[in-house]
Amino acid sequence: MTFDLHLFPTTFDMLHAILAVLCILLLLIVVFRKAKVVEKVVEKPVEKIVEVEKPVEKIIEVEKLVEVEKVVEKIVEVESKLTANPTDSALQLLSLMQQESRLIDFLQEDLSSFSDEEVGAAARVIHSGGQKVLNEYLTLSPIRSEDEESHITIAEGFNPQEIRLTGNVTGSAPYNGTLVHKGWKAAEIRLPKVSENYDASVIAPAEVEL
Repeated sequence: MTFDLHLFPTTFDMLHAILAVLCILLLLIVVFRKAKVVEKVVEKPVEKIVEVEKPVEKIIEVEKLVEVEKVVEKIVEVESKLTANPTDSALQLLSLMQQESRLIDFLQEDLSSFSDEEVGAAARVIHSGGQKVLNEYLTLSPIRSEDEESHITIAEGFNPQEIRLTGNVTGSAPYNGTLVHKGWKAAEIRLPKVSENYDASVIAPAEVEL
C-alpha cells in the first residue's frame, strides 16, 4: 500500500484550527471526568472510616467511665466498712490508770535527770496501781495457750488481728514459727458507769490545795 503525500493539506486553515480545538476540549473533558471518579472513590472510604472511628471513640470513653465508676464504688465500699470506734471508754480507762498509778505523770516526765533506782521505785508504784485497775475493771485472757518460745503452726484462715506474723513472711498459710508472745484479749470489760454530762476528755482534773 502506498500513500500519496500530495493528498495531505499543506496549509493550516480555519477548519483545521477548529478540529484541533475540539480535540483539546474532548481531551480535557475526559481527563476532568476521570479526576472526578478518582475523587469520589477516594472520598467515600475516608468518610466511612471517620464514621466508624466516632462510635469507637465513644465506646472507649464509655469503658473508661465504667472503670472509674467501679474504682469509686470500691473506695466507697471500703470506707463504709471502716467505722470510727468510740473514744470515751479508752479515755475513761486512761483516767483510771492515772488515778491509781499516775501513769500519765510518769510518761510525761523527763527521766534523764533521774537515776535508775528512782525510775525503778516509780515503776513499782505504776505497776501496782495499773495491776489494780486491770484486775478490777478488765478480765484478760491470753490469745495463745502454748508456752512462749515454743514452736507452733498457724493454720490457714487465722485472724490477723489476733496473730501478727514477723520475720521472713513468705508464701501462704499454714506457717510454722516460734511463739514470741502469747498476746492478750479482753474477755470482759467492767468500766464504771458515768453521768450524762461526763466529759471523757478530762483524764485528770487539776488539783488545787487550799
